[in-house]
Amino acid sequence: MALVDGVGSWTWVADPDTNHEGKPALFIDRDGVLTQEVHFLRHPKDVALLPRPAETIAAFNRADISVIVVTNQSGIARGYFSWPEFEEIEAEIRRQLSHTAGAHLDAVFACGYHKAGQGELGVRDHPWRKPNPGMLLAAADRLHVRLEVSWIVGDRARDLAAGLAAGLAGGIHVMTGHSNDSERLSALALANKNFQVRVRHDLGDALPLCNLMTGQASC
Repeated sequence: MALVDGVGSWTWVADPDTNHEGKPALFIDRDGVLTQEVHFLRHPKDVALLPRPAETIAAFNRADISVIVVTNQSGIARGYFSWPEFEEIEAEIRRQLSHTAGAHLDAVFACGYHKAGQGELGVRDHPWRKPNPGMLLAAADRLHVRLEVSWIVGDRARDLAAGLAAGLAGGIHVMTGHSNDSERLSALALANKNFQVRVRHDLGDALPLCNLMTGQASC
């Protein structure tokens, strides 16, 4: 794990020796999609997975689809918690995923920049901050996954907008976390002939994507 720019762009890759080249990826937003939304997750003791993500991620693991979290973390920019504290939270998320269903993440990309941030973290419209595609593009550069056959799951339209900008095949808007009617309608408006948009209740309902992305009933 490391700050790739020394300030606000953070990455963790589970195993640098694993070959992800040419694989599809499932990109997942974290707060409100993978974990319960608690309005700035600051402590490992507050980590609680939503009911079905662990089993869903385990199915994608078995299908050899790369699972990558891409998360905006303005709490870093605002000084609510530090990168070491963020890393402790990430370790607890991975522990719970493994304990619950033997699931694992292949990588995590996090953006700590925000226009209201302190010092060097006070950056407006940083390339890594969703809806910009920087984290997804960095994941493709680092892991060599195929963006054009990959999908993203998020509770906000900006999550799917990042997927659209990165050239993904589509996105799923889930009705958990920060989702509301406005976010859902904004997400649906992103659909075009090259980018599919679907609305589902939660990450567990994304499981059919597994077969779509592999082209066979393998999940």
